[in-house]
Amino acid sequence: MENGISIYPGLDNTLEENLTLIQKARELGLKRLFTSLHIPETDAEALKRDLGTLLHAAHDAGLEIISDISPETMRLLGIKEFKISAFRMLGITTLRLDYGFGLEEIAHMSRHPHGVRLQLNASTITGHILSALVELKTDFSAIDALHNFYPRVGTGLSEEALVRKNVMLHKLGIRVGAFVPSQQGRKRSPLRDGLPTLEDHRDEPTDLAARHLVALGTDYVILSDSLPTDEEMASLGQLSGDRVTISARLLGKDEALPRFLAQTFTARLDEARDAIRAQESRTIMKEMGLTLPPENTAARPVGAVTLDNEGYGRYMGELQIIKEAQGPDPRTNVVAMIDEDELGLLQYITPGRKFSFRFHS
Repeated sequence: MENGISIYPGLDNTLEENLTLIQKARELGLKRLFTSLHIPETDAEALKRDLGTLLHAAHDAGLEIISDISPETMRLLGIKEFKISAFRMLGITTLRLDYGFGLEEIAHMSRHPHGVRLQLNASTITGHILSALVELKTDFSAIDALHNFYPRVGTGLSEEALVRKNVMLHKLGIRVGAFVPSQQGRKRSPLRDGLPTLEDHRDEPTDLAARHLVALGTDYVILSDSLPTDEEMASLGQLSGDRVTISARLLGKDEALPRFLAQTFTARLDEARDAIRAQESRTIMKEMGLTLPPENTAARPVGAVTLDNEGYGRYMGELQIIKEAQGPDPRTNVVAMIDEDELGLLQYITPGRKFSFRFHS
């Protein structure tokens, strides 16, 4: 996944803090940098003074540079006439077309990108807009999309709205990103209430919010606040986009279990009523040459991760995540428990969906 950070020249951070943030992002596996160049509270002189240095540093770090642009942006940067080449010369590699651009103009730019990608506002997209862009022969291979973030409490998107927009864009092959706020770092001014895309994420841990977005089919995630922590950036750098990743507490003492449970599993297509069943776990256990004796054959609450032991014969190695509480069975070991605040992610492990675990003691 090509996840990223945000910087706001002339707003909260010093130039040195932003340069350090860019370097840390590269070291922690992040690939993108988002910046907005039309925030009213920005110190315009500081922005003009620092922007070139920051864009150069981001380019040297190999980051894709995404910038919101509008007619106000052009005035601020002293660009008299809109030309993609002017932004490319600044080092901006993706233009997010937020305000002031007509559909014919967007379609034309997509066919003549001059080395710069275009980005739609995923939060405001409609079926009518996309149909019009299709009619105008837009080259969607030059386009991706990014949702808004919402500084004011109570104004973020619902999960349903985000999924609806994502599905529309995905039908045209357009990859979609969204924002998560920092909870441990410096929140962006002036409100400092976080900058989530989903309102549900305003006070949610960054790592969990990001994994939730991936579970909803979002293709990349960007940290929106001014100065996130190294831990928050690292969690995005380690994010896997092809699966639902769930945090759990390991219970089993068998030394081979962590290696087995570190695999990526797939939910069976024939969905069980009471559990999520991994379709390949028995085969993996056999290939690893493992034997599973009975251990911790306790009751199985919702969120228990279980493995059938040797008492189940050919079912040995069957991995399940329990959706409906069940009593103990001497043939089934309880090997882990999903963290309580992660149980909501189980609903996204639908038939055929890949999933994996991150364990802690």
